[in-house]
Amino acid sequence: MNIHEYQAKELFEKFGVPTPKGKVADTAEQAKAAAAEIGKNIVVKAQVHAGGRGKGTFKNGFKGGVHLVQTPDEAGEIAGKMIGQVLVTHQTGEEGKLVSKVMVADGVEIEKEYYLAILMDRESKSPVIVASTEGGVNIEDVAEHTPEKIFHQAIHPLLGLQPYEVRKLSAKLGFAGDQAKQFGKLLAALYRLFLECDCSMVEINPLVTTPDGQVLALDAKFDFDDNALYRHPEIAALHDPTEEDPREVEAAKYHLNYIGLDGNIACLVNGAGLAMATMDIIKHCGGEPANFLDVGGGATQEQVTNAFKIILGDPKVEAILVNIFGGIMDCDVIAKGIVAACKEVDLKIPLVVRLEGNNVEAGKRTLAESDVALISADTLADAADKAVKAIAA
Repeated sequence: MNIHEYQAKELFEKFGVPTPKGKVADTAEQAKAAAAEIGKNIVVKAQVHAGGRGKGTFKNGFKGGVHLVQTPDEAGEIAGKMIGQVLVTHQTGEEGKLVSKVMVADGVEIEKEYYLAILMDRESKSPVIVASTEGGVNIEDVAEHTPEKIFHQAIHPLLGLQPYEVRKLSAKLGFAGDQAKQFGKLLAALYRLFLECDCSMVEINPLVTTPDGQVLALDAKFDFDDNALYRHPEIAALHDPTEEDPREVEAAKYHLNYIGLDGNIACLVNGAGLAMATMDIIKHCGGEPANFLDVGGGATQEQVTNAFKIILGDPKVEAILVNIFGGIMDCDVIAKGIVAACKEVDLKIPLVVRLEGNNVEAGKRTLAESDVALISADTLADAADKAVKAIAA
């Protein structure tokens, strides 16, 4: 789960991570009032879950999702051009994202920008700190062109962040004296936040120093472990469903794992590994998968019906491939769900079904005795081939 920048600032303030003061506004009037409280040198930032906001363009022609202003009136004017408009950046795609809120913050003077992140490293199974003297830019570009400017520090999961590790990172970033002390306190607070909130990533880009010697977290991105959100209802409440694909939001209501893609052959599969294999073999046969959809190991008829509805909510879908391997799953339950779903949604596109495993003969019998028009397949390769050919026919 991700959160907005203004919500990240609230977490920073709670855990003692130094950051410029700011307020969220969902109207131009609120933005003007917030700017009046802050004073001069104000930054107005569109609040969407996407990077590259400063270089983005609104569909109304207004340039930039980040603006420096000097007066409250200016802040209100800029906010009015952002709120309710769609911002397109290199991360949103052509469809862009609707801006419902802006953050009005103290536009601090920057002396130097850095990059700082804490994330979970799957290989070492421990937290790792990633830092760079090159902040405010795409860290991917730095990794590609000047990897020597990126520093890594693995943290022992039981011992935690050690003082010598902080000193080592501080030296590599070029901090000394009071700034080194400030960085140490900031990093310790950030690590505590990372652990206590069950984050999978927290990124500050940029971390900045100011002419008067302050070390501040200017911008932040968070990613939380979804499996741990039950322990943090206050963080779960920060979730903004409008920032996500509405089909993914709908799928989550029925405990379905759905991710929309750009192809035209929809997949309904049980098991993440099998779903990945199904997508791969569709590609191998010359097709393009329209989604990843894992109904899990114990899907019900209701879940299958709703999965079909979600799939058909994508106008690009021209065929559906159902690939079920019944272990815990009963193939006959899936078959009945397929029949019920086809009748309820009045399916008019090709449907290819491959069932194997637990109670498969009963499942195949249910499909054969129904009046649903479908294409049966015996193997995964056969199913993918038939789905691709059904579209071409």
